[in-house]
Amino acid sequence: MGGIFGTIGKSSCVKDLYYGTDYNSHLGTKRGGMATLSEKGFIRSIHNLESTYFRTKFEPDLDKFSGNSGIGVISDTDSQPIIVNSHLGKFAMVTVAKVNNIKELETGLLQRMHHFAEFSGGDTNQTELLAMLITEGKDFVDGIERIYNNIKGSATMLLLTEKGLIAARDKYGRLPLVIGKKEGAYAITGESVAFPNLGYEPCYDLGPGEIVLITADGIEQLRKPEKKMQVCSFMWIYYGYPPSTYEGINVDEFRLMSGKLMAETDDVKPDYVGAIPDSGIGHALGYSHGLGVPYRRAIIKYTPTWPRSFTPTNQTMRELVASMKLVPNRAMLNGKRVMLCDDSIVRGTQLRDNVKVLYDYGAKEVHMRISCPPLLFSCPFINFSASKSILELITRRIVQEFEGDIDAHIDEYITPGTERYKKMVDEICKRLGMDSLKFNTLENVIKAIGLPKECVCTHCFDGSSCGH
Repeated sequence: MGGIFGTIGKSSCVKDLYYGTDYNSHLGTKRGGMATLSEKGFIRSIHNLESTYFRTKFEPDLDKFSGNSGIGVISDTDSQPIIVNSHLGKFAMVTVAKVNNIKELETGLLQRMHHFAEFSGGDTNQTELLAMLITEGKDFVDGIERIYNNIKGSATMLLLTEKGLIAARDKYGRLPLVIGKKEGAYAITGESVAFPNLGYEPCYDLGPGEIVLITADGIEQLRKPEKKMQVCSFMWIYYGYPPSTYEGINVDEFRLMSGKLMAETDDVKPDYVGAIPDSGIGHALGYSHGLGVPYRRAIIKYTPTWPRSFTPTNQTMRELVASMKLVPNRAMLNGKRVMLCDDSIVRGTQLRDNVKVLYDYGAKEVHMRISCPPLLFSCPFINFSASKSILELITRRIVQEFEGDIDAHIDEYITPGTERYKKMVDEICKRLGMDSLKFNTLENVIKAIGLPKECVCTHCFDGSSCGH
């Protein structure tokens, strides 16, 4: 995943760009970058974030930045921003993208006499590749449409040009883009959590495939939005920060409603409801309200030195970090029937270890409630579980063990109420050592989001999607 932020105004943009980009830090952990445009030209800085924070890395660089417009990125993929000089003019570019046919596009561009200068871990930098596609257009809009029409995956992007900021949302709107406004300046990002403390008020949401030019004086639409939308449901379930709002629907309001809806059909009455922090908290608060039992903090995240669980690139180290940062509270656990909420189960190894610790600290019963349906498909669009083979999903490993074929009877494993679905959930519960396990239904997720099902991407749960 990743997050992007851009701003343009009548005075220096550096402070807003620095803090606005930092407010996207929950979306990625590998690299961060910023670029500004001043009278001296483009100024750029890129840092590795795998062992530290965005602010720590970029604070020493701030004095070198100047200008009234800039873009920033937090990325789990390639080094960004990139800076390009072409027949369209000079521009800097950041993306949140997942290009599944990058080798095919790379071959075509090389055959058309392009060359690539930026490499990420020895591979072609996909942001540079997308920039090369743009430079083949007769103008920026034509170039961005080349991306829309040729990539398999998704791409949302910001371009810092000599005329202003060009923002383009993915053709199917997988990720959101919202514009904020304050006196003398505009900003744009996918995470509206970046706006309040910088003084911006949300004023416009880009539609799927929409392209706009933002200057210090206003917003100009360059391409109308598409009619079809497939915004990622996981933005509400997991990725989104609680104050952020997508398509007019607040992340934490969704989580509260989702938990409440799921609790309405639950027949287990625990002593209290708790959460695996942080993304399980909103769901747990809704669940507590729905069940009519108190919310308690049985597990606390130790944030001073363990803020993120997926920073290390090595999976074993990621799991160690994840276990170190979560501290059980024996006073809340000893002799208690505990119900905990979490956002999802991917491999299950981390959750299994968490559950064992709860019993070790005296929990009488542990019941787990997951705020989304079982993950049965890897994501080809925004990198959620995209780096994992489908057999790394605990659900698919169980399907293969049961059936001898990873895809056998998959429709039945997707559908709650079938014998195969129940057998799969029971097996996950057994392997993770819980007293009971329930997943939310897709119907509850869609109802809590409040958008029509056809406007929401649910590929991870049911394999459905439109477009590439």
